[in-house]
Amino acid sequence: MSPRYQGYLFVLITMCIWGGFTLTARLSANWHISAFDITALRFALAFFILMPILIYKKDTAFLWSPKAFSLAMIGGLGYCLVCYSAFHYVPAAHAAIFLNGFIPLCTALMAWLLYKAPFDKSTWASVLIMLLAIGSMSYLMYQETGIAFGFGDFLFFISALLWGTFSVLIRQWKLSAWHSMASVAIWSAIVYLPIYLLFLPKNLSEPEPMHLLLQSIFHGIFVVIIATLTYVEAIKRLGAFKAGSIVTLAPFMAAILAVPLLNEPLSMAIICGLLGMAIGALQPWRWIGRKDPLQAKLAQKKQS
Repeated sequence: MSPRYQGYLFVLITMCIWGGFTLTARLSANWHISAFDITALRFALAFFILMPILIYKKDTAFLWSPKAFSLAMIGGLGYCLVCYSAFHYVPAAHAAIFLNGFIPLCTALMAWLLYKAPFDKSTWASVLIMLLAIGSMSYLMYQETGIAFGFGDFLFFISALLWGTFSVLIRQWKLSAWHSMASVAIWSAIVYLPIYLLFLPKNLSEPEPMHLLLQSIFHGIFVVIIATLTYVEAIKRLGAFKAGSIVTLAPFMAAILAVPLLNEPLSMAIICGLLGMAIGALQPWRWIGRKDPLQAKLAQKKQS
């Protein structure tokens, strides 16, 4: 396969996993698996897979960096606890709007707050579109239910802030995908598992054992390890813009699939929010006149 088609293959794998994250996280709430439990299962499995590999490769020095610990607390432990908790309060479609829809905006916001990175015209356009979508959605939700937003929506927004901060720090600190992923998994497990075992409530006896196993495998292996690596490989072959734009569609597709698969409602307010946040996050106007990065490289080689 050519590098371009390899990139699309990696994008497809990442989309399936990221879309599955939205569905399975909501499904874990339906199966009465608490946020405390799913977080413990996720990082415990990832730890027992990755730690022997790091020891075998004698590649553990990076774990002692304060940067590795900070990434784990923000993009690993903090993000997971808040995000998984939100799925217990609102349907999966809300995650596409208030989590994935806000991640590009929160990333730009945290880049400005932490490193004074200016907003470009596309970012300002996204902000206006998202605010318009949220305003319209809140009005329609208030007309339908008398409540504009819920506690779960607030938790998703906090999750977007945490992930935006995590993304900015990775970009600024220039850590490799392998070290970033391993740092999040290892330190999250080291910090969280003792607290979980000693102090936090556990509800592992109520869910079916098969449900616990499926959630552990998917979130511990596919989300933590595989999706991170395939996304980075897709960026190498297609460029950050094309790979990121395509993958962003996955949670919105999952929100639509949640209607028949999980019997979740899809009101006019949710449709309005999904469309508005998808347009704001994807910024389709940026595709106009943009050349494929591989074609641009070939053109430069021909000219030289």
